[in-house]
Amino acid sequence: MAPLSAENIFPIIFLLLTTFSVSKAELHAHYYDQTCPQLEKIISETVLKASKHDPKVPARILRMFFHDCFIRGCDASILIDSTAINQAEKDGPPNISVRSFYVIDEAKAKLELACPRTVSCADIISISARDVVAMSGGPYWNVLKGRKDGRVSKASDTTNLPAPTFNVSQLIQSFAKRGLTVKDLVTLSRGHTLGFSHCSSFEARLRNFSSLHYTDPSMNAEFVLDLRKKCPKPNHNHNAGQFLDSTASVFDNDYYKQLLAGKGVFSSDQSLVGDHRTKSFVKAFAKDQGLFFKEFTASMLKLGNLRGSTNGEVRLNCRMAN
Repeated sequence: MAPLSAENIFPIIFLLLTTFSVSKAELHAHYYDQTCPQLEKIISETVLKASKHDPKVPARILRMFFHDCFIRGCDASILIDSTAINQAEKDGPPNISVRSFYVIDEAKAKLELACPRTVSCADIISISARDVVAMSGGPYWNVLKGRKDGRVSKASDTTNLPAPTFNVSQLIQSFAKRGLTVKDLVTLSRGHTLGFSHCSSFEARLRNFSSLHYTDPSMNAEFVLDLRKKCPKPNHNHNAGQFLDSTASVFDNDYYKQLLAGKGVFSSDQSLVGDHRTKSFVKAFAKDQGLFFKEFTASMLKLGNLRGSTNGEVRLNCRMAN
């Protein structure tokens, strides 16, 4: 056998050092068929009940899934509580507004009664994310299962999350590190359809934007005036903000139509229209909701397959390692 050349060694080293890997072999849709057949019914009923009580739950669960998978892979590290000696992911600055952890806690408690020590918290998040999309009018897909829960959660890792101020190149780079394509980027950004943002995340676009422009020139002028009314200076209403599209409780393709009209709330979202690498996908999804649903399903499965540490477990309490 010929010795390995430098050209062959470097790719191998790169693969060994890659933080995230996509491992489809270990995950499958029927993972719990024998050990916890009532799994999906228990989770969907819990999520539906919580969503009826609090309309913000769907957006929060979907955001929870994104933020969990983007850090260490989909390992439920976002659920671990901070301790006296460790500040966990959920207390990192980008995750302060991620809430509704109680929904996952309730589902876990019911599952521990039905099938103890069997279902991982990571799988509960993944199934819940699918459920909130489907119950909001979006597509339904079979979630691949078999994830394990991680034992590590550090607030400092949340700096790796894409920021709402990122430009397209930064977004593409962030997604590429996780094996996600430009199409995945545009598709998964649509998760903002079920969202609300406080003024602090976008008010820099409304006033004193740059030395050349008082407001962000990529924004629709009437939209800017509307946002200024909702986010005055000084602003004493800490709950003030804006829904991320005009049909915020419905999962549809309106988000892309809003971007084309210059009504993206985040600069990172609006930038998708101003770059040739992403604009074609925005236009295609704005025109064809069926295409968007198909691609969103594919991208969610891809994101859900991001795996971090193989040294996982099935937590008994989602807020702490066993």
